[in-house]
Amino acid sequence: MKRFWKEAEAVLQDGGWGIALDGRPVRTPHRAPLVVVGIALAQAIAAEWQAQEETVDPVAMPMTGLANAAIDLASSDPTGFAEPIAAYAATDLFCYRDDRDALLQAEQAAAWNPLLAWAETRFEIEFAITQGILPIDQPPATVGALRAAVFAADPWRMTALTPLVTIGGSLVAGLACVEKAFDAEALWEAVSLDELYQERRWGADAQAQAQRAAHKRDWDNAVRFLTLL
Repeated sequence: MKRFWKEAEAVLQDGGWGIALDGRPVRTPHRAPLVVVGIALAQAIAAEWQAQEETVDPVAMPMTGLANAAIDLASSDPTGFAEPIAAYAATDLFCYRDDRDALLQAEQAAAWNPLLAWAETRFEIEFAITQGILPIDQPPATVGALRAAVFAADPWRMTALTPLVTIGGSLVAGLACVEKAFDAEALWEAVSLDELYQERRWGADAQAQAQRAAHKRDWDNAVRFLTLL
C-alpha cells in the first residue's frame, strides 16, 4: 500500500480511541474500526502510521498489527484464539531440565525454580519437573488452573500473551509478564537460557543469533503493547 495521507492522529471514538488518517478512520484487515482501549496505545499506533514513508511497511507497525489481531481474532473468537496458548499448560519449558550437563541444570534451577514457585503460589498449583525431553504429565489441577488463567485474559492481553508464550515456550513466563510479576528482561533471559548457555560453551552461530534477535524484537513489542494498555 502506498502512503496516501499527510497526518495520522489518535482521536476519541465511541468505545475508546481510534486512529484517523487525514480525518478518515482506520479499519482493521477485517474492516472493523481500529479502536483501542486507551490513548497511549492509540498514540503509539498513530505514530507508526505517521512514520511510514512512500510505501507502507507492516513490519514497522507492530502495535498496529497486535491491535488488529486483538480486534479481528482474539475478540471475535476468544476460545479458538486462546486454545493454542492454553495448551502450553501441559508442556511448560521450565519443567524440563537438562539430563546430561550438571552446570546447565544448575543454571536452569536457579533461573526457573523461582518462576515456578511464583506460579505455584499465584495459582495454588504444583508442577512436576523432569530431566530430559520426554513428555511428562502435569497434575490435572495444574493444567486446569493455568488454562483458566489464559481463558480469563481479555482480548488485548491475550494478544500480547501469544507471542510471549510461543517465543519462549513457557506459559508461566508469559503469565508472569502479563501480570508484571517479574521484570520482562529477566523473563526473556530465562526463556533464552538454554540457547545462551550453549552459545557460551560452543560459540556463537550467526543464524541462531539472527533468529534470537528477531524473537527478541517480537518479545519486546509484546511487552510494549502490554505497557500501553
